[in-house]
Amino acid sequence: MISVLTLVRGRQGHLDRLLASLSRQYHNEFEVVVACMQSEPPQIDPDLPFPVRLIEVPGNALPLAAARNAAAAAAGSKYLIFLDVDCIAAPTLVGNYAKWLQRRDVVLMGEVHYLPALNYANKGFSELAAVAQHHPARPVVPNQGLLDESNPRCLWGLSFAIRSSRFQLVDGLNERFIGYGGEETDFAERLAEIDSVFCWCPNVLALHQYHTVYSPPLDKFPYIIRNAKLFHATWGSWCMEYWLQLFHDCGYITWNPAEGALRVERTPTVQEIANARRPRTEAFA
Repeated sequence: MISVLTLVRGRQGHLDRLLASLSRQYHNEFEVVVACMQSEPPQIDPDLPFPVRLIEVPGNALPLAAARNAAAAAAGSKYLIFLDVDCIAAPTLVGNYAKWLQRRDVVLMGEVHYLPALNYANKGFSELAAVAQHHPARPVVPNQGLLDESNPRCLWGLSFAIRSSRFQLVDGLNERFIGYGGEETDFAERLAEIDSVFCWCPNVLALHQYHTVYSPPLDKFPYIIRNAKLFHATWGSWCMEYWLQLFHDCGYITWNPAEGALRVERTPTVQEIANARRPRTEAFA
């Protein structure tokens, strides 16, 4: 048995496609735990071939860290797969994560390719994978064996797997991070502190379903600033540097990373946020 954990706020269609992809897994001994960051529970197909449990997680600002912790606490397995609600899982994903977690107590990370805006209806995984884009900041994972990753900060919440015992050693994710950004990097740093080994796992490809993208991510501006400051106060270094540099270049903040200084000069206007929305042809920014 293995537990697949996901989070949802809205995005019913994304959740439907994630669960549909899990129903086509070659490995079928698993449960799904859905941490619901919304007052109304999502609709779940009663005919899915695996059990699904819903956990309500309150919070107006996205409580991503708290939701992941709640899902992990509710899991009935000692092996945890965290999979973003926007993902469509390859049929081999659960089985290969499970195989490697049983063999080695490491933090496994999965390759994610990004889908453009398209009609997903009646398209199989292979057809979708053919049009998905590899993220240029991530490695191409070979089909055989684990690929060691020396940089813990490559951990991303879209797709990773970990033993429950290791997750508990660092008390899960830091729930002081709210809204968006920083909580995964903080989690990775704390895992590195206990000498965790990070590896890219073969044959666990997930496809990220399209949603609106902003670059710079002005729609998340206050949360990124808050969480970046919290991260710096904790670790003495910055996370989300690319976004902070974009904010600095656009005049929203003054940021001197070497001196540890970050000051908000002005917040983006509604029109500026709208202008940052990327065309539907761009899968990611």
